[in-house]
Amino acid sequence: MVFVPNGCEGFAVKLSTKGKYGVRALFEIARNYGNGPLSIKEIAERQQISLSYLEQILHRLGKAGIIDSVRGPHGGYELARRPAELTIGDVVRALEGPIALSHCLEPGMSDGCYQADDCVARMVWSKVGEKIEEALDSITFDQLLLQDAGKDREHPAPKRKLAAAGKGGC
Repeated sequence: MVFVPNGCEGFAVKLSTKGKYGVRALFEIARNYGNGPLSIKEIAERQQISLSYLEQILHRLGKAGIIDSVRGPHGGYELARRPAELTIGDVVRALEGPIALSHCLEPGMSDGCYQADDCVARMVWSKVGEKIEEALDSITFDQLLLQDAGKDREHPAPKRKLAAAGKGGC
């Protein structure tokens, strides 16, 4: 998650494109669950993500044990566990790191803060962060697949330009 300064009022919390595209790529792999590996080219085309950026994302997801890569002519990527056992929180943490709304909440960062034990702001951001984690961990890819199954697929989405690293919508 990225913390963007927002004037003197504080900051806005935004998920980076790495996190957003990671969720989209995993959704595509989950859609193919049980049918063998899905090629990176297919994932990139279906989700309109540049191949080079997608390679970086899939590499990190592989290192985190979320996906497995299969080599060979019919190789590609598949989930390392069932869609019902994989949450949005798993993906976000693998790609973005810990979910911390303040630098002092990041692992090992409160050591230098003289107010860490009784800081009201720290208590607030900690509670909010816990709720965000609960929400992300409550959404499984299985739930997303069930929701997607009810969509009307008669009119395919218009072709867009592939989103490059750090650019594009959600």
